[in-house]
Amino acid sequence: MKKVLFMVSSMNIGGVEKSLLSLLSELPNNKYDITVLLLEKKGDFLEYIPEWVKVEEASWFGTMKAIILQPPQQTIKDYIKNKQFFKIPLFISTYFLSKYLNNRYLYYKNVFKSIPFNNSTYDVAITYQGPTDIIDYYIGNRVKATKKISWVHFDISKHNVNKKLYEKLYKKFNNIYVVSKEARERLIEEIPTVKNKAEVFKNLVPTNLIKKMSKETIIFDETYQGIKIVTVGRLSKEKGQDLAIKVLSKLLKNGYEVRWYCIGEGNSRRKYEMLINDYDIKNNFFLLGSTPNPYPYIAKADIYVQTSRHEGYCLTLAEAKCLQKPIITTNFTGAREQLKDGFNGLIVDFDEEDLYKKIKYLIDFPLQRKKLSENLQKNNENSYMKIKKVSL
Repeated sequence: MKKVLFMVSSMNIGGVEKSLLSLLSELPNNKYDITVLLLEKKGDFLEYIPEWVKVEEASWFGTMKAIILQPPQQTIKDYIKNKQFFKIPLFISTYFLSKYLNNRYLYYKNVFKSIPFNNSTYDVAITYQGPTDIIDYYIGNRVKATKKISWVHFDISKHNVNKKLYEKLYKKFNNIYVVSKEARERLIEEIPTVKNKAEVFKNLVPTNLIKKMSKETIIFDETYQGIKIVTVGRLSKEKGQDLAIKVLSKLLKNGYEVRWYCIGEGNSRRKYEMLINDYDIKNNFFLLGSTPNPYPYIAKADIYVQTSRHEGYCLTLAEAKCLQKPIITTNFTGAREQLKDGFNGLIVDFDEEDLYKKIKYLIDFPLQRKKLSENLQKNNENSYMKIKKVSL
């Protein structure tokens, strides 16, 4: 039986966490002894981890969290307050040297000095939420494993990744799995040394489970007779809900009966609430919050729209495909690997006018919505992410 460690930040509702749940559901419990190590043992997806999987919390993270996230001045004040004067010179020197050399590895090496090695030895240890500095450093330097895998879920060129840190970190890993071809290309452009280690491993999408969950009974603005648009994603700048707000305002001004529903939660909620008020569309644009099961909302939508500025592999787009909804998506990394523009979906620039015109087009010509849905049904290879048996 293989002993496998997965590590993520938490089990909050999100694409990476959902992808991990799908992967765990496909691993046979008679072949794998699996532990999921969380920086913080929290999140609405915790209860969905299979019972046979062990869940642990990184006890050391509480101490490190403040040092990593707070300004260095506060860390120095804390050292003084706790009379840990001996730590100050090394902290200051490694902090400023790492900034001068633009190499975070030096800083993490010092910060992790007090963090003990993991007591267990694994056949496989996986950083599932890559790139995440703390997790990648811990698995790379504090865990004993025959094989180490870093799983990259993002377009690394769109994130503030310290290249020198990852050039050194990735030497500790046997494989780098990337969730789309285009994201792999961006990774190699940024860090060429990983070329021979990086391979594409797309997120698993449990089509049958998604269809089953989409049949759950919900109350979803049942009396509304206009067009319902649904978007799923964390409320954040990278998911682009601000574009949706502007486009809906334009649709309403031009006489279209439309309501837009965003499912997800995040640190941009307050900003978006203010934007909704500024555009005076609070009766037509709704932030519904997060839910472990967004599929009934997608199933009841007339159009599914993905407004992301960037992605690695957009899981919510793949899920909308499973439910054969008319889809419009922005042209982020991996979008063209999932959809053929004009055949089973529409791909637009991250541009207010472009998105407005395409939504208007699908409203004006309902037969085109039907055509997109029918092509998703006919083209099984493109519309369903068939789950393969996973071997780690």
